This record gives sequence, structure tokens and C-alpha cells, in this order.
Amino acid sequence: MQVGIVGLPNVGKSTLFNALTAAGAEASNYPFCTIDPNLGVVAVPDDRLDVLREAFQPDKVTATSIEFVDIAGLVKGASQGEGLGNQFLSHVRTVDAIVHIVRCFPSTDVVHVLGSVDPLRDKEIIDTELALADLAVVEKRHARVAKQVQGGRKELAIELSTLEKLLPALAAGEPARTVAIADDERPAVRSYGLLTRKPIIYCANVAEDVLAEAVRDPMSVPEVAPLAKAAAAEGAGLVEVCGDLEAELATLSREDRHAFLTDLGLPESGLRRVIHAAYDLLGLVTFFTTGPKEVRAWTIQRSGTAVDAADKVHTDMARGFIRAEIVGYDDFVRAENSLQRAREMGLVRNEGRDYVVADGDIIYVKFNV
Repeated sequence: MQVGIVGLPNVGKSTLFNALTAAGAEASNYPFCTIDPNLGVVAVPDDRLDVLREAFQPDKVTATSIEFVDIAGLVKGASQGEGLGNQFLSHVRTVDAIVHIVRCFPSTDVVHVLGSVDPLRDKEIIDTELALADLAVVEKRHARVAKQVQGGRKELAIELSTLEKLLPALAAGEPARTVAIADDERPAVRSYGLLTRKPIIYCANVAEDVLAEAVRDPMSVPEVAPLAKAAAAEGAGLVEVCGDLEAELATLSREDRHAFLTDLGLPESGLRRVIHAAYDLLGLVTFFTTGPKEVRAWTIQRSGTAVDAADKVHTDMARGFIRAEIVGYDDFVRAENSLQRAREMGLVRNEGRDYVVADGDIIYVKFNV
């Protein structure tokens, strides 16, 4: 799964990407510092792995991960090719979800590409460029499908009505995700690869002195409130971070980082919240496999079944699936972090191939090939 980081130039995309991935992407105080997309694989923080490590004492522990893509700054006119816009927009099309970084801090040290800080304006510029790029796709498809329906292709009538629902929203600069799409319309819409149908998180990059307040109540911080209101109206996520602070935290040990955050009155880092929000945005859950060689977290879609989980581990497990022995993580903890104790308490269940995996399930697959 790939999450693309987008925004105007000089809003802190590469700084946050560097802190996320420790990949060392260039981050400088001038527009278009990033041209080719930077890629980084990020482990999904999960404190449950620490508990499982202590319980099973494995040779290694492996977290699940998400790939982040730092995409070059978009500008007004990107949909018409401004600022290498067509090239940059093509990078956005390949990702599964979007983190839109919006600058919410004033600074005389870091130039703003438009000369002033206005989070809502900046958000709307990117939204409009993505919507205009989608509009070009939908208009082209609409012209073709309308002609085919007139020529007798009645099976395309549903697609035509779907396109006609999308057109006015996109023409008004509104994202396609705000348009209600019926189940029978989804296959056609999915085939268009629309940028504004992708799930999105808005990431408010704020000054350090307002970060704690912004996390507690974004509506109480003037620089963040308009963005928070717009994100809520759109049904999108919002995460508050301070890019400079996150860059500093990335250099600290785990213990020092925890102490630093505690002093600031923050439960966890902004980047940790970004990672978890992206994970949730993609509709993913985590299950675990355990043993003396490895304790491992695996990613699966929220509706995934036991046989889907088996396939994640090894295709032979799915092919020869018999049943799955499952204990939920909370039940495992209730059994004093002991699998044997969980069995004695009747907390280990036998489930068939159609069982829908829950977040935190510890799974042992029985199979025969």
C-alpha cells in the first residue's frame, strides 16, 4: 500500500517524509526541491508487538509497514502543466491514499510560494488542481460513453449517469469523493483512477508553541480551525504535526522521545498519528503470527477472511487451509500473556475459512498440501 504526501512547495512535505522514514530526502528552503518522488517504507508502530516479544521470546520481531511517497510540490495551474504539474499529478495517480500537508505556521525564515500563509486557500488550490485533472478525465470519458449509448450500447447507461453526477462536482472544484456513488456504479468509477476519489488525510503543519493545543482542540487554534472545519465537512481525517519538532524527535532514542513528548503534554508523536491514520484510512487491520523463530504483524483488509490471512503468510497455507486457531489479543492479555493459559480458559477458537479477521487476532493456521 502506498500513501502519497502532497501539498504546495515549501509546506514541509520532505521534512515530514524524512522524519517518517529517515530516508534522507533533500529538504531545502526553495520551491521544487523535490522533483522525482522519494519512496520510504515505514514500520507501523504497534505496542502489542512488545508484549508478544516478551511472551514468546522469538529470534526476531517484524512489524507491518506502509510505503510513503514524497511527491513534488503542486502549484496553481498544475492541471495545465504548470510547475511540471502533469508529471507530478501522474505520481499521485499511482498511490492508494493521500496525506495533504498544509502549512499552518507563519515564518520569516521559510518562504511561502504565494507570499503569505493561508491554510484554507492552500488546501483549495491543491483540491482544485486535482479536481480539474479529474474533470479532464471524466469529460473525455463522458463524450465517448454518451456517443456509445446513443448508438445503442444500453449497458453503458449506468456509467453515463455516473459520469453525469461527477461532472458538475468536478467542474465546481469539488472532490469526487463527495459525490454519492451507488454500488453498481463503483466499478466504472474505480477504472477512472480519479485523484479526488482517493481517501485523504489533511496534515496541519503547525508551530511548536501551538502543537499541544492543536492536538487537543484544533478548532481553538486560529491557524488550524478553518482547515479542521473544511476537513470535517468533507469527511476527511485531520492530523496536527510540527515538522521541525518531528525532525528533532526522529534523532532521539525511544526513551528520550517518550520523555520529550511527555514534557510537551503529547501522548504520542505526530508522525505516529499520521501512520496510524493512514493505516486506518486504507481500511487495514493487523493480525499476528507467533512462534520461537518470529513474531510478526501482518496487514489485511478489514473485511479479510481467515483464508485471506493464510494467503498473506504463504500461498500453500491458503491452498491447503483446514482451519485457523485464533485468540484475540485482548483475550491473550487476559490470559496473562500465555497461550497455554488462553487454551485452558477456552479463549482459543477454531474458525473456518470464511471467518472475518479482527484487528489483533493471533492466528495459527492448520493446513495440508
